[in-house]
Amino acid sequence: MLARKLVSADNHKNPPNSGVANLAVRLRRLRQNPVIRAAFQENRLSKEQLMAPLFVREGSQTKPSGTLPGHPQRSLPDLLKYLESFAKKGGRSVIVFGIPAKKDALGTGAYASNGIVQKAIRAIKKNYGEDLVVAADLCFCEYTDHGHCGVLRKRSGVLTPNFYVDNDATLDLIGKTSVSLAEAGADIVAPSGMIDGMVAKIRSSLDRQNFKETIILSYAAKYASTLYGPFRELAQSKPSSGDRKSYQMNPANAREALREMALDAREGADILMVKPALFYLDILAKAREEFDLPLAAFQVSGEAWMIEQYARSGMAKREDAILESLMAIRRAGADLIITYFAEEALALLSR
Repeated sequence: MLARKLVSADNHKNPPNSGVANLAVRLRRLRQNPVIRAAFQENRLSKEQLMAPLFVREGSQTKPSGTLPGHPQRSLPDLLKYLESFAKKGGRSVIVFGIPAKKDALGTGAYASNGIVQKAIRAIKKNYGEDLVVAADLCFCEYTDHGHCGVLRKRSGVLTPNFYVDNDATLDLIGKTSVSLAEAGADIVAPSGMIDGMVAKIRSSLDRQNFKETIILSYAAKYASTLYGPFRELAQSKPSSGDRKSYQMNPANAREALREMALDAREGADILMVKPALFYLDILAKAREEFDLPLAAFQVSGEAWMIEQYARSGMAKREDAILESLMAIRRAGADLIITYFAEEALALLSR
């Protein structure tokens, strides 16, 4: 309203096309030095708003990543060592992905009591307790031998593709996995498979086992994006055939994202997430207008890779590109940002 009044007053004093500028209004006054700029900054990033994705593998050897330097598959001892540095820089939350030694059709490693993520969660909570919030990604693509996010069934006839993910059979495994992760000590369970009814299944499963305080961070609007390539290489989760377009969202759809988020909110989600982040800022902004729930956004591996390449070209300072990208996500409405740049951003925010 104030902006419209200012424009109206300016037009009255100096009619359009008069060639006279109204220099009584100088917006540059509030930009003239760092202290003034900081005082009137509309959005801010805090360390508590950043969550780091971490990858832990079975065995004693850490395996480096080819496409995401600084983000290896860590052995459990190396993961704990890394967290010492992360916590000292002010890191407060992580989300853990697991790479099991063996995979099978049902992804049993996802819900095994001695699964790699379960072991990692217990070790992290033993060392850090409430000082470090631990979220556990809940999906099966890293654990299944076919690389899809649930129980795979064959179709009859000549339909293409000749397989599908059985939604309701997958729900049973989702419920079992959520309890296994909560038993290990996860503060947050984060279902990412875009399985219909997943949030309701998790909430009821957790509540029956008296894990009523466990938070559900739902990948409520997860798109079938081209931007997951480096992640799939790192997590060894590329589908052996086909794609995930039958259960992840069509990138052309915005209204559908709001329907997905509304369903998850009604089913008991505590936090709603948009993934990817930068290519879907419009979805994040629409969600911010629509929902009062906390919102998260995942700056995914492909987005991180592009920023890395741009910075390496010399066209921009790396730290400036990182902070600008994170501020864009924050400005669009995210309360929590999962980002591969979390550790570096912590250091930058301390300057």
